[in-house]
Amino acid sequence: MSAYSEAFAHEDYFMQLARRNGEEVGTIDPTPAVGNHIKFLTKLLNSKSVVEIGTGSGVGGLWIFQGISNDGVLTTIDSEREHSRIARTIFEEAGIPSTRYRIITGKLIEVIGKLADNSYEVVIIRPALDLFEMVQESYRLLKTGGILVIDQVLSNGKVADPSQRDPESIARRDAIKVIKEDERWSATVVPVGAGVLVANKLT
Repeated sequence: MSAYSEAFAHEDYFMQLARRNGEEVGTIDPTPAVGNHIKFLTKLLNSKSVVEIGTGSGVGGLWIFQGISNDGVLTTIDSEREHSRIARTIFEEAGIPSTRYRIITGKLIEVIGKLADNSYEVVIIRPALDLFEMVQESYRLLKTGGILVIDQVLSNGKVADPSQRDPESIARRDAIKVIKEDERWSATVVPVGAGVLVANKLT
């Protein structure tokens, strides 16, 4: 099933190029199926403002541009300057106007803290570091009815194994629990890619 769902999503030349660039420097990027899932959600909400935490090589951003409205803007944040550089390059090569994105490099939680309240339809998180704090900030950033997406949330199955006590697995396990128990969210976990949590901000 996993192989079929990954093959269902077609990655264009620039996505494939970005993915190869990312492999060279060790970025964390969405699988094709996860990228297509994010595209579907952004298009479903007719999103005009999206935040991506964990730019990676730009693969995720390219999927978002396929789903976001024509006048929409992507704000993508990464802690690694090299990641920001290669993403900016691939966006330019793909012909994405610079008015359609903001690439910000810095400590993630500090950058997120400067973004405006209730201003975004979709927030996407990939890194596990400071995940609890990023979930709290995402609630603040999202409009009512907006969607939070946590990519890699199951760590390829490690989160479901209680014997796995590494910091990333613990952080993701705790984030799932917090969102599940918070009545302000309606959430589901989808076993696609390395696992995706999708949460709708209710109030």
